[in-house]
Amino acid sequence: MKKLLFFVASILLSFGIDAQIKMPAPSPLQTVSQHFGLGKIELSYSRPSVKGREVFKEGSELVPLNNVWRTGANGATTLYFTDEVTINGVNIAPGKYGLLTIPGSDEWTIIISKDTTVTSPAAYKQANDVVRYNAKVMKLKNKLEMFTIQFANIKAESCELHLMWNKTAVSLPITTNVKDVVRAKTEQALAAEKVSTGTYYAAANFYYEYDKNYAKALQCVSKAIDASPKSFWMYMLKARIEKDAGDKVSAKKSAEKCIEVATEQKSDDYVRMANKFIKSL
Repeated sequence: MKKLLFFVASILLSFGIDAQIKMPAPSPLQTVSQHFGLGKIELSYSRPSVKGREVFKEGSELVPLNNVWRTGANGATTLYFTDEVTINGVNIAPGKYGLLTIPGSDEWTIIISKDTTVTSPAAYKQANDVVRYNAKVMKLKNKLEMFTIQFANIKAESCELHLMWNKTAVSLPITTNVKDVVRAKTEQALAAEKVSTGTYYAAANFYYEYDKNYAKALQCVSKAIDASPKSFWMYMLKARIEKDAGDKVSAKKSAEKCIEVATEQKSDDYVRMANKFIKSL
């Protein structure tokens, strides 16, 4: 009897040990958070590996052509937008969406779906599509063993979502409207009864970098300098605005003032920057 109890206890103990064994996931989950525009995009997907199998071919074991694919492994692949974005001319409200694809030999259909749970072709319903985009297939020079999605070519109002596996890659362009939002906030801030030096400087940067409204940019940076004449970096901005506005004479004078004030405050970086700028005129 004692032997039987010991045997049973040993079996139960072994099951307990086995239950604690944790193995690496064959298709690990990855979450990518990318700041974009005034918000961010969050991507969640699982990354399968080729492991010697065929992929993106007619009847292949991995992702046969012309079938809806969850665009990853295990669970559904999702994108979360904190701000409104535009894909293929369609404005997409903030929220969580499913990312699906239909790979083809020369072109993929990339789908943003309201359904965030699709893991098989049978579960897909076209009625839930928010937007579709036809992406041309690009060939990679080197084979990529693990499926990879990444954000690339990130700019203030545009970025690309790259999907890459084996020797195949496709790209989804995404845009957002930053200028209109920032312009409205800038004009509201400038209309306040009391405007700070920092607000004038930020407004000058916006009108210069984004709006290309050099007259407004110059007006704002001049007010910022009047309020803070020892801020040498503001003279450098003023010089750039004047140069791009076609006034090289004034641009040189502003750069020289930058050198003077920066020298007083021992900012060697700005002294070098301003001297280099003057040589470029």
